[in-house]
Amino acid sequence: MSAYDAIARVYDPWSRSVVEDVPFYVEEAVRSGGPVLELGVGTGRIAVPIAAAGIEVVGVDLSAGMLEVARERAKLAGVEVDLRQGDMRDPPVDGEFPLVICPFRSLLHMETDADRRLALRAVSRGLSPGHGRFVFDVFTPGADDIAETHGRWLEREPGIWERADWDEETRTLILRLRSAEAESEMSLAWLSVAEWKELLRDEGFAVDAVYGWFDRSPWRGGEDSVWICRRT
Repeated sequence: MSAYDAIARVYDPWSRSVVEDVPFYVEEAVRSGGPVLELGVGTGRIAVPIAAAGIEVVGVDLSAGMLEVARERAKLAGVEVDLRQGDMRDPPVDGEFPLVICPFRSLLHMETDADRRLALRAVSRGLSPGHGRFVFDVFTPGADDIAETHGRWLEREPGIWERADWDEETRTLILRLRSAEAESEMSLAWLSVAEWKELLRDEGFAVDAVYGWFDRSPWRGGEDSVWICRRT
């Protein structure tokens, strides 16, 4: 059972304003030629546009509810997406992909070093040798964001409320979401950019680029980081 099952029907309305990453990941997918493996595919917010661009995509998610919405979304768009239920630490896929993606900060659901390493090893197994690339994005919260949101219910979209409880000592976030129809809570854990670099290097990845946003501007110490990696 995933925390996302309870909010699967609320997820798209909740995240409707998050569109800046879609062209970025579609561009990466088209550049790769496909097929693409997306870990944490959710409701297909990224996978369906990739498929619409003519690129084959396999999407893995732990939440049956989110995958159900993704299937409906793909059908409405008139595209095919190979959707599979499973854990990103051991995804139910065989073969190698020229591109593996993990958008919308999904890696932060890996809350321990052991879990992060398992996920990265799964990515490594799935990447085509040589030219295969791993692309993902994460955040490291800034002091201002923590101060503005900590412990407060904020209406992110009409009728959809969100509360963030930050623990800077353990570097974990408890995120609560509620609407008239559903509610859930989930936990995320963040690392610094320096720590991500070290972890990726330890797990056999070379970092080709770290962007500060999806416009490919260089990372200069902001909260968000977007990574382009490959196996060494």
